[in-house]
Amino acid sequence: MTFSSPSVFASFPLLALLAIAVPAVSFTPQNNFDEIARQADSARKEGRATEAIGLYRQAVQIHPSWSDGWLWLGDLLYEQERFPEAQNSFAHFVTITPAPGPAWVMKALCEFELRDYAHSSQDLNTWIHGGRQGNEALADVADFHWALLLTREGHFDQALQLLTERAQLRGESPLLIEAMGLASLRMPNVPEDYPPGLREEVWLAGKASFYLAVQEFERGQDYSHRLLVDYDQQPGVHCMHGLLLKAQSKSGEAAQEFHEELQISPENSEAMLALAQIDIDNRALQEAMSLARQAVQIDPANPDAHHVLGRVLLAAGHANESSRELESAERLAPNRAAIHFDLSKAYQQLGRKLDAQREMSTYSAIKKKSLAEKSSMETRDAPQSPEAPQ
Repeated sequence: MTFSSPSVFASFPLLALLAIAVPAVSFTPQNNFDEIARQADSARKEGRATEAIGLYRQAVQIHPSWSDGWLWLGDLLYEQERFPEAQNSFAHFVTITPAPGPAWVMKALCEFELRDYAHSSQDLNTWIHGGRQGNEALADVADFHWALLLTREGHFDQALQLLTERAQLRGESPLLIEAMGLASLRMPNVPEDYPPGLREEVWLAGKASFYLAVQEFERGQDYSHRLLVDYDQQPGVHCMHGLLLKAQSKSGEAAQEFHEELQISPENSEAMLALAQIDIDNRALQEAMSLARQAVQIDPANPDAHHVLGRVLLAAGHANESSRELESAERLAPNRAAIHFDLSKAYQQLGRKLDAQREMSTYSAIKKKSLAEKSSMETRDAPQSPEAPQ
């Protein structure tokens, strides 16, 4: 299976995705610039893409600081899958525009298509830390590619969190199944570059992971059992089966699977954290603390690791150290409601009442927003009643 970014959102016009306001720039007429720019806009609006590309090229050569020209040129080139040229246009745009915002995503998508994964990751990171500007469609595309890049970089748990959210909001798709399979099996690959001989294993893992995400546990277990039959010694397989059992409150059986996973892949932080959470529930705090600390050491950029360690420290009565771990988790994942809830509890134990109130307010706001988004998604996807005949 090959992957092409345009297929993910080709139905959206670029500027609708960007939702970006290009700052006005005053120009001095030079070499017919105004006329060439007018002709370029007309050709684009009338669907004469090749002609528009040539005219926009002329215009930006005359005035290299014309932001609109670089943006439209990148758009047209991207639609024709001329990714090196489109990337160059978006690179010019982000260089000359004070607040390029969503254009970082477009540049990153071009780089992803060119398999320049390092720069694609860097640009998406810039977009994320710049406030994730853009509309819902752009964020959806960006988050999916970010999850693919996180998987390739070995940040499997963070990738799965993003993919799980996408599964819950968007439902099943072949690309999502493949991405979830790679992350679940902890394979540092993107869909284009893993061995074809592993496709069945990746597909089974992706299906199991997807049904776990949408809480259809029996269907997930069907795929997980098929994995266990043929691939029980492969990394990630026992962990996934354990997660399905844990989700069904079969914590004893789940714990056995997580221990089995750690025998096969001793640095599987997801298995460590899942086992630590079972230990917290069973008040086996020393083992839980040891597992959570190992997970933080293995993946210090994983908010789940800091969160679980913060929880076990809080349960053990170490509120001060707990608050530091939970603050680290909050910095890494500021939109996770559960982190704010637990941090509020830690601050309460420390007597920091105002901080506790602030975290609880943030928790409530995130939960409220999440419920509103879910309701909006359900309303949008609900079948519409036919109109009454006139």
